[in-house]
Amino acid sequence: MTSVSLPAPKPILQNPMVLLLTTGILFGFNFPLGKIAAGAGISPLLWAAIPSVGVVSLLLPILSANKRLVLPKGSMVRYVMLSAVISFVLPNILLFSVIPHVGAGFTGLMFALSPVFTLALATLFRFKAPNKLGILGVSIGFVGAIIVSVSRGTAPEAPPVLWLFGALSIPIVLAVGNVYRSIDWPTGADADALAFWGHLFALPVFGILALTTEAANTMHLITELPLAVLAQMLVSAIMFPIYFRLQKEGGPVLLSQIGYVSAAVGLLLATVVLGEIYSAITWLGALIIAIGIITTIRAQQR
Repeated sequence: MTSVSLPAPKPILQNPMVLLLTTGILFGFNFPLGKIAAGAGISPLLWAAIPSVGVVSLLLPILSANKRLVLPKGSMVRYVMLSAVISFVLPNILLFSVIPHVGAGFTGLMFALSPVFTLALATLFRFKAPNKLGILGVSIGFVGAIIVSVSRGTAPEAPPVLWLFGALSIPIVLAVGNVYRSIDWPTGADADALAFWGHLFALPVFGILALTTEAANTMHLITELPLAVLAQMLVSAIMFPIYFRLQKEGGPVLLSQIGYVSAAVGLLLATVVLGEIYSAITWLGALIIAIGIITTIRAQQR
């Protein structure tokens, strides 16, 4: 009898679906933490730097101990600089700026639009497209996100249109970053090292922006939220190394679907922890997003 050997399952830290769910769940904590910071009067620009501080603080001793802390050279320098601005600085500033105006739950749901924009850009740059079931999952999630957006925009307590457009720009920026990081990924580069150097470069950018604005005037308020600061640093420090592994293992389209997971987590946390109230239509949209997530998982399993 001829024996058939099956391929060994991927280690858990290389399994795209495990990476997707873990990253999305951790990312969902950003939304309530950002609103807590805004409620304390901390500048969004200043709070946007906290994730980078967390990532650098955790990865520096780990990379040093494992002798993987190598200075970036050649194309890696370009990658680190551009990915820092596109992936960390701009999205975080937008994220923490709009949360006080449109709510943590709604901002989280804007992340659910990023898979559609990422899929469009990935197709334009001829990346491998998902299978039909995967595209169906993205489409279902998009319908849910549209329902949520419309329900929020037409509500009596709807925020000014400017902030709604600001929230809508988040998934567009994320999509650009998702595709760029795959296109320009340096050959042989370590995911943890890319996360470390990208966030390390982002810190002086945040510092310059803070010093040239009024953000620095709120720095003393950070000491009033030690637990929130620690939680934000810890969540980001754990999430971003996994985030870069997901980028490498799953590609830009699958990576973008952390938006669906984080949207659901953010909406739930905003309701339970912060007491935000959303209509039944908004929750219907969230349910449809969840169906999109499940469909995407099934597609990946196939």
